[in-house]
Amino acid sequence: QVQLAESGGGLVQAGGSLRVSCAASGRTFSNYAMGWFRQAPGRERDFVAAISFNGGITYYADSVKVRFTISRDNTKNTVYLQMNSLKPEDTAVYYCAATFGMSGTGPDEYDYWGQGTQVTVSS
Repeated sequence: QVQLAESGGGLVQAGGSLRVSCAASGRTFSNYAMGWFRQAPGRERDFVAAISFNGGITYYADSVKVRFTISRDNTKNTVYLQMNSLKPEDTAVYYCAATFGMSGTGPDEYDYWGQGTQVTVSS
């Protein structure tokens, strides 16, 4: 089992920045690829970004490319999502997820999920 706990969400004005974190415990963190997803009210859970087990490969949804950066620190068992130039449409609950092996863009490719952290961007 891998336990995931997100933090760092909050309220920010459009154009601002926010960094959310996800701390992992349980199994060896460096064996897992990590992903960030988000879910707005009434919408499906959407892929945001993913990072390979060693941080060497990252990829992003087109809607956040250039603005968001995913990173990880395997010494701290933590993955981060730096969000810049935030827009009101970025408002959602942000979830981190872990999968053993290769990362993917579909929620069903991930085995473990955190509880989520709310990010609200005001216009």
